[in-house]
Amino acid sequence: MSRRRRAAVLLGLALILGGLAASDVARREAAVRAQLGPVVDVVVARADIAAGRRVEASDLAVRVMPARYASAGAASVPETLIGQRLAAPVPRGGQLGVALIEAEPGVTGPPVRRGERAAEVVGLGARALVVPGARVDVLVTRDGGVAAGTELALENVEVLAARPAPAGARDDGGERVAATLRVSVRDAVYLAAAQSFARELRLLPRAAGDDARNGPIAVGQGLR
Repeated sequence: MSRRRRAAVLLGLALILGGLAASDVARREAAVRAQLGPVVDVVVARADIAAGRRVEASDLAVRVMPARYASAGAASVPETLIGQRLAAPVPRGGQLGVALIEAEPGVTGPPVRRGERAAEVVGLGARALVVPGARVDVLVTRDGGVAAGTELALENVEVLAARPAPAGARDDGGERVAATLRVSVRDAVYLAAAQSFARELRLLPRAAGDDARNGPIAVGQGLR
C-alpha cells in the first residue's frame, strides 16, 4: 500500500472514530440531563453574608441548577431580597429565600388571609398607578417555541405594597416596579416560575370598582 493511500485510510478511520466519540458524548450528556430534570434560576450569595446585615445587589448572583437541588422557598429574582435583613448567616454560594429574611419588629406577618400568599414580582408598570390598594392584571410574555406570545395570566389582583424596582433591575425600555401581590398559593407558584422563565411581566392597573373578568386571553407570534 502506498504511503499516500495509507494516510488516506488513517484519516478516514480518525474521522469515523471522532464521529463515534462525539455521538457517545452527546448520548451521555442527554442521559445526564434526563436524570437531572428541568433547571431553574436560584439566587445565591457571592460571598459570605453575616446575619443581621441588609442584603445589597452586589451580594447576590443567580445560578442555574437542576430544580431537584433548589431549596424549598429559594428566591429566583434578586430584586425581591435587596434591602431585606438576614436572620441567619449565609455562606458563599448558599441559596437565599424568604425563610432567611428577618421579620421587622412589631410585624406579625403579611396582610393575607388563610390560603393566600404575598407574592413578590418585578415587572413593567406605571409607578404612579401600581400602588398599595390598587388592583392589576398580570400579563406574561414568553419567547421561543410554540409557547411564544403574551397571555393574560392573572386578573384583578390586589397590590399590597409597591416601590420602584431597585437599581440593577433589568431595563426593558419602560418603568419597572417591584410589587407585592395578594394571590392564591397556586398563583404564587406560577408567578415565581414566570419570573424565572418568562421574558417579561407587565402589571396593568384596573379602574376602581372594575371587577369584570375577561377569561383566558393569549396572543401568539402571529398576533392572533
